[in-house]
Amino acid sequence: MNQTSNAALAAQFAQALDALRAQGASPSLAIAYSGGLDSSALLHLAAQYAAASDVPLFAFHVHHGISPNADAWLAHCEATCAALGVTFAARRVVLEKSKSGVEAAARKLRYAALGELCREHGVRLMLTAHHLDDQAETVLLQLLRGSGTAGLSGMDAANAAPDLLGNPDLVMARPLLPVSRQQLEAYVAAFALAWVEDESNTHPRYARNALRHQVMPALAAAFPGYQERFARSAAHAQSAQRLLNELAVQDLAGCLVDDCIDVAKLRSMSLDRAYNMLRYWFGLRSLRMPSTAWLTEMVTQLVEARHDAQLLVTHPDCHIRRHRDRLYITPKLADLAGQRDPDDEGLFVKEGERFTWNGEASMAFPAYGGVLHFDAAGQGFDSAWLRAQALQIDFRKGGERLKPAANRPTRPLKYHYQACNVPAWERERLPVVCSGKDLLFAAGIGMDCHHFGDVSGPLISLRWEARNAC
Repeated sequence: MNQTSNAALAAQFAQALDALRAQGASPSLAIAYSGGLDSSALLHLAAQYAAASDVPLFAFHVHHGISPNADAWLAHCEATCAALGVTFAARRVVLEKSKSGVEAAARKLRYAALGELCREHGVRLMLTAHHLDDQAETVLLQLLRGSGTAGLSGMDAANAAPDLLGNPDLVMARPLLPVSRQQLEAYVAAFALAWVEDESNTHPRYARNALRHQVMPALAAAFPGYQERFARSAAHAQSAQRLLNELAVQDLAGCLVDDCIDVAKLRSMSLDRAYNMLRYWFGLRSLRMPSTAWLTEMVTQLVEARHDAQLLVTHPDCHIRRHRDRLYITPKLADLAGQRDPDDEGLFVKEGERFTWNGEASMAFPAYGGVLHFDAAGQGFDSAWLRAQALQIDFRKGGERLKPAANRPTRPLKYHYQACNVPAWERERLPVVCSGKDLLFAAGIGMDCHHFGDVSGPLISLRWEARNAC
């Protein structure tokens, strides 16, 4: 790369950053700096831009400790930044065993650490050194995995990734995405930039390395300039995905009722539209995208199940349930200590937790998954009477009955739950409060009126607040 090409690359880089900064307030910049060739070129370009634009620049490095050379890389990065006058900060992370593999676990920790560093230094725009060849590898990897348009879209020029970075205010940008690795190699050589080589980049166990060292050279020999064509295909996929998202927004608006999907409306859709809408719905809930096979099986069960069926489909992150022709996403909840007896093969415990009320505004019952509140009210139990009762909280055993008001009949709890549209899976985790054999309160329904006090005295209303942990 000659001086003219170097100047063109710097101008292209500056133009990309000007456009990014114009989209939102960005008083400072940061780069993710590993010390490798790509990020070394990024650092040099960013340092020139920051000096010319009078913008504070930070370089953030994540020390995984996986390689025996990690300390040397950290020292190199710190020294290089000092020579350029760039503020440097590093974060050490400890990699633990993960089912997703070393590469995925390291990536997750790295981005979380970068997000933390940006938040600590007040940075809202972080640059990474992803380039044209990285985009081509990403598209091909996604194609080999059988991905749809979302995967084949590759990497965006800029995006927010709050789940990955743990920082909703941070934008991650890739200003080198149109630039090939060959151009970056020439740039680094032209300025005699020192950089480090991560030995894992040649390890054959990583799929991306296999592509980089075996497949891509063959593609380059047979199809010169394939990277640009892959990038164009990714741009087409991005356009198609935007259209699919627009359609999903419309479909979801027509199917959503109280944050649930109307199954009857779902049935009226073509399968392709139903799959598209459900994937979009899962994405809004920050759930992992299900496989096509899993999604097909779920929709099949939904369509074929009878109207009153209580359907349960398990997703890696949650449960998908159907109740009264509505589709719910519910968290996976651990059994509550008060719900089951661990020493009795999972049978329900025989006795609940006894307590007395001494005027507290609320009482926590962790074994039952929540807090019981005692609110001053215009209708409820006489305060003095309630203090004198030997109370007990428990899960229902069956046969309990409740009269919610003087002008309403006494009915079984099952009837009240149905009338209140409380799904069956929630009923199992809703406790009741008794005084002796008398039912005073059922969470999800309300109080029994038999022991309501006279309106002339201070009255207390019971209220349950669930605090379930996933």
